Amino acid sequence: MNKVSIIIPVRNEERYIKDCIESIINFDYNKEYLEVLFVDGMSDDKTVTIIESYMEKYAYIKVIKNEKKIVPSAMNLAIKASFGDYICRLDAHAKYPVNYISELLNWSKKLDADNVGAVCITDIKSKSNIAKAIQFVMSDKLGVGNSLFRIGVKEPLEVDTVPFGFYKKEVFNKIGFYDERLVRVQDLELNKRLKKNNGKIFLVPDITCTYYPRETFKSFFKNRFDTGKWVILSLYFTNSLKSISFRHLIPLFFTSNIILSFLLGFLNKYFFYFFISIVVFYSSILFLRSLKIKKDIFISFYILFGYFILHFSYGLGSLCGIFEILKRKIKK
Repeated sequence: MNKVSIIIPVRNEERYIKDCIESIINFDYNKEYLEVLFVDGMSDDKTVTIIESYMEKYAYIKVIKNEKKIVPSAMNLAIKASFGDYICRLDAHAKYPVNYISELLNWSKKLDADNVGAVCITDIKSKSNIAKAIQFVMSDKLGVGNSLFRIGVKEPLEVDTVPFGFYKKEVFNKIGFYDERLVRVQDLELNKRLKKNNGKIFLVPDITCTYYPRETFKSFFKNRFDTGKWVILSLYFTNSLKSISFRHLIPLFFTSNIILSFLLGFLNKYFFYFFISIVVFYSSILFLRSLKIKKDIFISFYILFGYFILHFSYGLGSLCGIFEILKRKIKK
């Protein structure tokens, strides 16, 4: 039987960590061949206390200290300390079905894949209108585009990246570890590097995990802004356009055009008319989309604002990433 090491980077996850652990201890995989490594980024809440309360009963659960506090450092520390033939990267903001590990292992062997992943279903703990709006836009094609791991597949599909990958451990000996220069989007860069080295990545059907996104507009904005920023910065640090896909640049192009047409409107009124027409058309499409599905005009306004935040925070983050690259180059 193959050994599997589950790695979960955590920092201040006291609200989510218990559900995550409870789903893991219910896995049907033989625990003698399983280890669960929580890598704590110096949490200052009860995250570690909660984990340690389970360690007393479940010897396969362990905690590793991550003084650098960032995810790629957490992953590298744990991979090097792990005993598994396979590495499964999980997230504390999620919970998993009983057969999660056994099914991913079966698919990995069946497809001879270097990395496999499951579809993520977006759920919320809070039932506020804001949380419901965020859940909606993070599950809808107009929100996340062609992110198949969010909208699902009917059969195994070779893709360029998956969430919470299930890797052959030998992959890291072949292509190297996580890039610790990347505070965000490190999984995307790793998978792009894997594909560049002829690795096979599959998104598989019939198994899902449940992911909990940020549930306030403020935290949602920050999360999407940071992701958009680091998508661009990854190009700088890796010195390669292949570290991302074209779809990751669409919010940048859209946001840039909106801002540019608004600014040019002060020079020529026709640019301002163009700006107004784009905003009205964009808003109408999104509002009608949410109204058609939810059939509730009140919640539809929350959803419309959720779309705005998702698209523009990501695009603004990407613009910020460009300015930061320019600043770094000027300093050189």
